[in-house]
Formats: sequence, C-alpha cells, structure tokens
Amino acid sequence: MIGFLLRRLGASVVLLFVTALLTFVLLSIPNQDVGRQLLGMQATQAAIDAKNAQLGLDRPILVQFVSWLLPALQGDLGRSWFSSENVAVAIGNRLPVTLSLMISVTIVTAVVGYSLGVWAGVRRGAVDRFVQIFSVAGYALPGFLVTIVLVIVFAVQLRWFPAIGYTPITTSFTGWLATITLPTIALSLSAVAGIAQQVRSSVIEVMRADYVRTLITRGLPPRRILFRHVLRNASAPALVVLGMQFVGLLGGAVIVEQIFGLPGIGSMTIKYTTQGDIPVIMGLVMLSAIGVVLINLLVDLGIGWLLPKARVS
Repeated sequence: MIGFLLRRLGASVVLLFVTALLTFVLLSIPNQDVGRQLLGMQATQAAIDAKNAQLGLDRPILVQFVSWLLPALQGDLGRSWFSSENVAVAIGNRLPVTLSLMISVTIVTAVVGYSLGVWAGVRRGAVDRFVQIFSVAGYALPGFLVTIVLVIVFAVQLRWFPAIGYTPITTSFTGWLATITLPTIALSLSAVAGIAQQVRSSVIEVMRADYVRTLITRGLPPRRILFRHVLRNASAPALVVLGMQFVGLLGGAVIVEQIFGLPGIGSMTIKYTTQGDIPVIMGLVMLSAIGVVLINLLVDLGIGWLLPKARVS
C-alpha cells in the first residue's frame, strides 16, 4: 500500500508542475498591455513601460514563471495586479463558501445516488424504471434552468429559503443551512442521476456473478451478501464517477454562485479572469489542480482498499 501511495504522489507532483508551467505560459502569450489597463488610457508610454517593468512583464516568460514558482512553493502567491490584494488571503476568504457547497453536494450525491442505485439494482421492475427515468431527466434538464426554477418557487414564492446571500456556518448553523440548501439541490440533481445510474448498473452486473449465486444457494442472508460482497465490488466504478463529479462541481459552482450571490471561488474566477489578473488566475488554477489531485488520490486509495488487485495496476 505504501508503494501504491508513493507512485500516486510522485505522479501528482509532476502533474502539478506541468499544469503550473503550461497555465503560466498560456496566460503570458497574449500581448495584453497590463500597464495601460492599470494606469488608464491617459498615461504616458514611459509610465506604462515603468509599470510593466515593476510587474516583471519585461522579462522572459520562463524567468517570470520561476519568479512566481519559488515564492508559491512557500505559500506566497503574490498580489493582485488590479486590487493589490494578497492572492492567498483573497482565495482563503472565499474558499470556505465554495468548499462547503461542494462538500454538501458530494454528501447528498453519495447518499441519495447510492441509495437509489442499490434500490433499483436489487428491486428491479417499476423501481428500476423510475430510477432510469429520473437519471435521464437529471441529465437532460439544464442546470441553470433548475436553479432558476428553485429560486422562483422556493425563494420568491414560498419564501422558504433566501434568494441570495451567504451566512457562514460559524455565525449561524441554521442560517448557513438555509443559504446552502437551494444551491446544493441545484448542483446535486444531475450528479445524483449519474451516480444512481452507475451504481444500478454495477449492482446488477455483480448480482449476476457466479460467486454471488453461490452465496445465495448456500443460504447466506441477503443483507449480508449485499453489504459485504455486492456493494464492495460494485462501489469502485461509482467511486470514480463520484470523484469526477466532485471535480466538475467547480464549473457548476461558477453559475450557481452567480445566481445565488455566493461570495465563493466561482464568482471570483469570473471577476479576475475578465481582468486578466495573472497572479489571481494562477492561484485559482493551482487551487483547482490541487483539488483534482487530492480527489484522484482519494479515489485511487478508495479503489485500492475496495479492490486490492487494483494497487498493482
């Protein structure tokens, strides 16, 4: 298991370095006159050149990258070109909002998706058809449309939840729960549909295996067969899908945070990307890359625990 973990960690370090290098190079290729954007159209060319030199934009791209990388390895992501705000602090202030949303969605997706998938795979019949129809509908409905409907019905008309805003969990748990409920439902619908369909297919496949039939003929209790044998082997594919959906939540969070007025990473990404603020964009990209690496590592460890043979692959 230690060797398995070390191989994954080594690959993760290489992936993060390549991601950082390619992102920095791609962001630096466009010939954007940052100095003019900061000083305004009335600034003299001498002042603009001086500002670009102050930001280090007159140096080769690889030199700029190294100058960014060395402090970044120590946790210093620099300062925003446009607001002079410390990038690490700015991201840290917004991260709890997006993280609480993503964790809530993942918990709801795992619990509801697994339950529906196992229910459909074991019971079949009308239950199976219901879950498949729900999965198709969950995939087909656009996420932004679901979000708008939730706001109109439950926030505007029924007034059960606030339409916009965010309450930190440290301030009020009930307030946090109220502000996070509708965004969680909006992001969970398609994710639950995907997990339910994957679990359902895996459970049906494992239930048809010879060793499961043998256990049934030996008279073992159905619950023991399901929880100790079927789910252990059926959970690995669903775990991969769950990890991929967690990573994909960053994209969905951009839209949902804008609609619900949540001060998270998604809304921050839109603001600073339109400005071309490279220090902030690099910090956000590396945060996303680290998140992807950690999720993939956890998924690999989970699969390695569920299926020991996967550790040597």
